[in-house]
Amino acid sequence: MASQPKTNEAARLEVLHQFEVLDTDPEQTFDDIARLAAYICHTPIAIITLLDAHRQWFKARVGLSLEETARDVSFCAHAIKQPGPMVVRDALDDERFRDNPLVRADPYIRFYAGSPLTTVEGFSLGTLCVIDRYPREITPEQLAALRVLSQQVMTQLELRRTIRFLTRSVSEAKRTVNDLEQRLKNEK
Repeated sequence: MASQPKTNEAARLEVLHQFEVLDTDPEQTFDDIARLAAYICHTPIAIITLLDAHRQWFKARVGLSLEETARDVSFCAHAIKQPGPMVVRDALDDERFRDNPLVRADPYIRFYAGSPLTTVEGFSLGTLCVIDRYPREITPEQLAALRVLSQQVMTQLELRRTIRFLTRSVSEAKRTVNDLEQRLKNEK
């Protein structure tokens, strides 16, 4: 069972920004994971969302033209507070969402299932979610697959963060070596 996500919003946002992924170009790896989630869950829409301070930004999306929404209307803002996936079988029957503009107008969300994207530090940065315009159920197997795929999104994000850290470390090490070589030359 997943542990309760950390709730310090300032720290969560700081960790999110360390990944340097917001507003980046589409990437095949993330697009493929979203496409696979839609396929497995038989939904027309799948999104990899990242929740910034005032917006929900989509790193990958299938079946949706929006690139972001306001955070205050996002289902994701609720999902990241949970230790595991959040399922809304019919948004019109859920008091949190029935008056939401994303439910009442395009894209007319009725069904939502989102699995948090949780870092090794315990912060939920967003979700991998699947959406339908009709109320529906999700099988335990589909939900388990969504959870596994959300972990794969985090594996890709963690790899990206590690590579950036190592690249910076190598650059700094090269500068240090160059500085030391220059000092040695100047001392001769």
